[in-house]
Amino acid sequence: MQTSVIIAGFGGQGVLFAGLILAYAAMDRDLYVTWYPSYGPEMRGGTASATVIIGDEEIGSPVVLHPDAVIALNIPSFRKYEPLVKPGGVLVYNSSLISEAIKRTDIHYVAVPANAIAAEIGDTRVANAVAVGALAAATNILPLEILIETVERHMPAARRTMVFPNQEALRRGAQVIAQLANPSNPSEALSRRTR
Repeated sequence: MQTSVIIAGFGGQGVLFAGLILAYAAMDRDLYVTWYPSYGPEMRGGTASATVIIGDEEIGSPVVLHPDAVIALNIPSFRKYEPLVKPGGVLVYNSSLISEAIKRTDIHYVAVPANAIAAEIGDTRVANAVAVGALAAATNILPLEILIETVERHMPAARRTMVFPNQEALRRGAQVIAQLANPSNPSEALSRRTR
């Protein structure tokens, strides 16, 4: 069994790091994993994506045409990957920046105000981790606690001050999914799901 995820946005949104969180967490669980980054020549502000495949058997290729799940952090990424998500798959998108009309009925859309939540945490750089937390909760690809431990275990020494904000962002992203599943205001949750 394998699960493929593409995380996409522009350079500077932490796309590659978001993919690394998933990849390291999978490795820490003794799963097979590939992490395949791609970015434009002008890293910050250019396009960036990371493809992560996680499985319980050897992975034949890091290339994915139709991912099981996508995290789209900006409008160009949403437009590019929405048609490519596998039927029955999940598209987590940053509703702080994306207000596109949805076009498909055969995938699950998850609107997450990642930038707004990151701003509440106090660091807009962790919007990527908010989206990863939402993906984990929406798909059960990896347990949230494993992802939180992974941030502690694998954050580079020069960025140790980012451990807590990233961990909080993962939790807050997962909470969005919990609120959708058990809404205090059902009509609001429905509008967020289908936006």
